[in-house]
Amino acid sequence: MTSNTTRRTVVGGLAASAGLLATSPFNGAAAQNYPNRKFSVVIPTGQGGGAERLARAFDDSWGKILKTQFEYSFFPGAAGQIGYELFVKRRPKDGYNLLFGNMGPEMIMYATQKPDYNFPRDFTYFSMVDIDDSIVFANRTSPYKSIEQVVDAAKKRPLNVAVSRIPHPASIGLLALGEATKSSYNLIPYGGGNPTYIAVLNGEAEIGALPMTGVLSLSEKFKVLGVFNRTKNNFAELSENAPLINKVFGTDIPDLYSARAWAVHTEWLDKNPKQFELLERTSKEAHASPIFKEAYAKTGAPVNALHYGDRAACMKYALATIELTKRYEGALTAKRGGKGKGKK
Repeated sequence: MTSNTTRRTVVGGLAASAGLLATSPFNGAAAQNYPNRKFSVVIPTGQGGGAERLARAFDDSWGKILKTQFEYSFFPGAAGQIGYELFVKRRPKDGYNLLFGNMGPEMIMYATQKPDYNFPRDFTYFSMVDIDDSIVFANRTSPYKSIEQVVDAAKKRPLNVAVSRIPHPASIGLLALGEATKSSYNLIPYGGGNPTYIAVLNGEAEIGALPMTGVLSLSEKFKVLGVFNRTKNNFAELSENAPLINKVFGTDIPDLYSARAWAVHTEWLDKNPKQFELLERTSKEAHASPIFKEAYAKTGAPVNALHYGDRAACMKYALATIELTKRYEGALTAKRGGKGKGKK
């Protein structure tokens, strides 16, 4: 008894006998009218960061297409684990509860912290929104004006580096750079992009490592010193032609970028393929809409960071990130004891 028709018939009959037909997620009317109420969105980082700005810009377009609204809840802590556990274990699997996650750092967290939920059994990413290269940056008043100066200094003593969280592609970049050049970096997690910016601005950290687009939106305050991309600086003009770190040092550090995406409960997806197809199709339409691009441009971040990826692209990226994490797991877990204010 596996067909959707059979399941709706049986569940509908049971619900009717209990006076609950109107609220059954499987009855025909609910399926045809989906969505007919607001979406609740879990963001596993703090309020006011890049994830919130990107999600709200996206729902400017998506909400109009779906004729509904989005409500957000923020759950920073444990490098995203708190938000994921709440989404998987406590949010109803009804198609109205979504997660907007940063797949790069959160798959690194999943691979290193080994929480008691399972990807992709418990949740499925289905709509990638952006691609954002990791960088090293400094306050414009800093004595460090180039990535060479950073590495030279870090060969003499460990440099304090502000990061949003230890399990992050940017953290892997610094660890790999240190290994390749025999330089040393003390990674300090600050629990989000905004606290990380503040730590670099006030001198608490000597340099920072984050995705590029947020830093570029504050380009009057920060200078990009180097980019973790093998072949191209995708924001060369906006970043004053910041160099590729591999090209400067002759290293072979992999491309290290973040990619944010929407996710649903896998159980709901499997039981409701038509409704899921609606979400995936309309999210692609929303991504292509000028409404989204205009809203995102107002955040100050470069629009050419926007990049759509479907469920298959999300899965490929997530699994590749888990494999990359295995190469650096020892160093990442050894660095968990950072003393940043955002440490949970």
